[in-house]
Amino acid sequence: MDGEIFTATLVPSGNMAPNSSMTLEQKTTFAFVILLFIFLGILIVRCFRILLDPYQSMPTSTWADELHGLEKAQFDYAL
Repeated sequence: MDGEIFTATLVPSGNMAPNSSMTLEQKTTFAFVILLFIFLGILIVRCFRILLDPYQSMPTSTWADELHGLEKAQFDYAL
């Protein structure tokens, strides 16, 4: 082991031209991973916004606001 030089298997030998272009499968995988990172970033931002202001997305009206002319506790008697 002492004095041995290890060569990487990914380094092309001297008589081969390096192939720098990616295959279609590699391009598709790369694009898919980038889209997943973008989606993850959007979800992280959304979760932090909900954590910082949890009542922002809740509506201000309730079901009782839709009762016209009735008291909130007397809707059973209107039937």
